[in-house]
Amino acid sequence: MSNDAATAIPAVDGPLEGSPQETPTRGIGASLPPTGTRAKTEGTFPYAADLWAEGLLWAALLRSPHPHARIVSIDTSAAAAMPGVRAVVTHADVPGDPAYGRKVADRPVFASDVVRHHGEAIAAVAADHPDTARLAAAAIAVEYEVLEPVTDPEKAFEAPPLHPDGNLIRHIPLRYGNPEAAGEIVVEGLYRIGRQDPAPIGAEAGLAVPRPDGGVEIYTASTDPHTDRDLAAACFGLSRDQVKVVVTGVPGAMGDREDPGFQIPLGLLALRTGCPVKLAATREESFLGHAHRHPTLLRYRHHADTEGRLVKVEAQILLDAGAYADASSESLAAAVAFACGPYVVPHAFVEGWAVRTNNPPSGHVRGEGAMQVCAAYEAQMDKLAARLGMDPAELRLRNALATGDILPTSQTVTCPAPVAELLQAVRDFPLPALPMDSPEDGWLLPGGPEGAGEPGAVRRGVGYGLGMVHMLGAEGTDEVSTATVKVHDGVATVICAAVETGQGFTTLARQIVQETLGIEQVHVASVDTDQPPAGPATHGRHTWVSGGAVERAAKMVRTQLLQPLAHKFGMSTELLQITDGRITSYDGVLSTTVTEALDGKELWATAQCRPHPTEPLDDAGQGDAFVGLAFCAIRAVVDVDIELGAIRVVEMAVAQDVGRVLNPAQLATRIEAGVTQGVGAALTENLRTPRGLVRHPDLTGYALPTALDAPDIRIVKLVEERDVVAPFGAKAASAVPVVTAPAAVASAVRAATGRPVNRLPIRPQAAVVTPNS
Repeated sequence: MSNDAATAIPAVDGPLEGSPQETPTRGIGASLPPTGTRAKTEGTFPYAADLWAEGLLWAALLRSPHPHARIVSIDTSAAAAMPGVRAVVTHADVPGDPAYGRKVADRPVFASDVVRHHGEAIAAVAADHPDTARLAAAAIAVEYEVLEPVTDPEKAFEAPPLHPDGNLIRHIPLRYGNPEAAGEIVVEGLYRIGRQDPAPIGAEAGLAVPRPDGGVEIYTASTDPHTDRDLAAACFGLSRDQVKVVVTGVPGAMGDREDPGFQIPLGLLALRTGCPVKLAATREESFLGHAHRHPTLLRYRHHADTEGRLVKVEAQILLDAGAYADASSESLAAAVAFACGPYVVPHAFVEGWAVRTNNPPSGHVRGEGAMQVCAAYEAQMDKLAARLGMDPAELRLRNALATGDILPTSQTVTCPAPVAELLQAVRDFPLPALPMDSPEDGWLLPGGPEGAGEPGAVRRGVGYGLGMVHMLGAEGTDEVSTATVKVHDGVATVICAAVETGQGFTTLARQIVQETLGIEQVHVASVDTDQPPAGPATHGRHTWVSGGAVERAAKMVRTQLLQPLAHKFGMSTELLQITDGRITSYDGVLSTTVTEALDGKELWATAQCRPHPTEPLDDAGQGDAFVGLAFCAIRAVVDVDIELGAIRVVEMAVAQDVGRVLNPAQLATRIEAGVTQGVGAALTENLRTPRGLVRHPDLTGYALPTALDAPDIRIVKLVEERDVVAPFGAKAASAVPVVTAPAAVASAVRAATGRPVNRLPIRPQAAVVTPNS
């Protein structure tokens, strides 16, 4: 389970099933308020865009207006001659590696000979005023030979290479079972998933400060500071110890903070000028620069017997990676591995590809790969139910995955997998009241309170979605985190490079120490690369790996605290317990406070957490590639105006497999936020890129769901079946509702309209019912 930076409890009828009726006020299981809430509400939280330094210069980037072009020449003389301009850098000024990348170093710091996507960085300027920097960047003269962009991923296979590494990033053929197997009932479908942007609350920003030793410090909202440091140092031609990344306040992150593409130019300018340099990206630059969800094309064929049991699934999955590889290999692995969903499938044959195009780069966004295939396989389940004349929920129950079943990758599901229990919970939850015949009676028409439609044209639909995600890294990723816990003068300090991105790690770390040591005051140190690495803030890692490291370090300190007392009274430390700040023995002979036991001593310990290893998928898509899995079931209720195609999501009933509730309030907020993001992917969010050009790169043209668009979210059940290999038994919480919600909304729209709904986001015309539909 991951936690979030808010404390809203969802509106439900009675207490959450599967959650404790009463929660403690401290430690694990308490709804401890998140760290930094007051500073954020008062406007004093130190975001990167708020940073300042003496002698500050401002940076601006020149970005390509073309998605594909050959660079004939770059003339920076006019920009360099402008008053107030202190430096202009291009590819020729990169002293180290000219390209970077987390898995594949294929993305240039600055384009040198070829531009591969709209918005690619060409040059950077440092000046004494932000307006001067922007004007100077605009004054750089670049002569382009415009080339025909490759924007259709299907055409990328035959197109000329867009990159020296070619257009194919990865191909995964999954082979499981008998290829000749067939069922009596066969349904097919073609599905398209659009490009969702993370749309962070705060756009990217950073401050680079040169050091006397020739190095540089970069202050930014990084989610993986050690990797960012290593990439930057390689491009700067410096050793790692000459570059330091200091993490500032992160205004939310869903993958968009992982691109160091603006940090490296920032550091180059600071090194060149010898002055602190700040860059605050505009919202347009943010849309152009960071990674988006992979647009995906999916072809499916499901075979089932006449009883509705799945026999075979065949699929082709094509991910549009955009111009560079980024996280596409990992996203493809998730898409292929989860292509059949949380269902028992005896035979599966899946082909997956990730290809380069001249579209904007794709990368890590919550539930990457899993969300796209969930929308497709759930559409196929709806088609099967319709062909069989069966209730869609019943069909899903007949095929639900359970602990001990085998995935199409041949990996046995060893973690709790209460898929059927989750689905039954949302199916049996009471439906919301039907609307009255008149909008004056208190219900909203699709399209809002002043919707143009007529109540008689509104149809209600109920649909289901079952989703699954993996936790931690996959395919052999070495997952490890290090934490130190110190205790002095009755105050505990946690030192861990796990970045607080809104998932609530700092709150969780406080709870762990409170629970283990009985110390109320717990401080979590700020993060920088002088600390041992903790890895990226993705896939619920920090709840599991970093939380596990904090727990182990705290238990080591606990042993140091209790050993002298145990020795004095002739008993083992296992016979002592810490409760509400007091240490007591099993027989009541010993009773003292933690403060008295410390007696002014300073105790500390450092520990690591490293989950069991995984392995890459082999040439047939087989292997134990994942550490753990999390599951979610959602029932969506929608109202659709079948004349206008307007859709209103009335209610989302959610049941989720969480392992253990660590912070009830923050867990509820994480689930609500994930569902709302999924509703955006289902109905409104699509970054349009005709011919590779990003259209309307702003929050006016890109339609995020607002509070008025968010449905009633009913968390009807949290299954607390602990994963024995995970610290605390908890599971990641935020990604799986994002994965599941779009499929549930699409299912409900199908139920309301009878239309196939094979594209996300759902276009109004896809929900219009005509006599010829």
